Amino acid sequence: MRRGRRIALDIGDARIGVATCDPDGLLATPVETVPGRDIPAAHKRLVAVVAEYEPIEVVVGLPRSLSGREGPAATKVRTFARELARRVAPVPVRLVDERMTTVTAAQGLRASGVNSRKGRSVVDQAAAVVILQSALETEKTSGRPPGEAVEVVI
Repeated sequence: MRRGRRIALDIGDARIGVATCDPDGLLATPVETVPGRDIPAAHKRLVAVVAEYEPIEVVVGLPRSLSGREGPAATKVRTFARELARRVAPVPVRLVDERMTTVTAAQGLRASGVNSRKGRSVVDQAAAVVILQSALETEKTSGRPPGEAVEVVI
């Protein structure tokens, strides 16, 4: 497993959950929720987060249906990730399967006593934590970086 901090993003229409991990890749923790409706402002904030945390890569959750197909949401995430990759280069951006992460995160929050009204503000961060933990486990078991690299187009 490569040593170094990673950042994970759960990109939604309204909010973007951000999580990071320790340099050894042992534990993912929530960082913040970035408003997602103003895409240029969201990119600007995420570029600042990448500069602050100095990760070895950014992992972006790619929404797929349970059958594995990609729909309009995945297309939006791919477009967002390509622009982010251009802005944070040379830090690589990778897309990883995020099926069921928001559901898993919401269930975990409910189980810990967070009500649904308060949970909205943190569910995206929790989903980013789930995405990052999954990516870390994938790399630990396979010995390869998770998901697919996003090509930087200049």
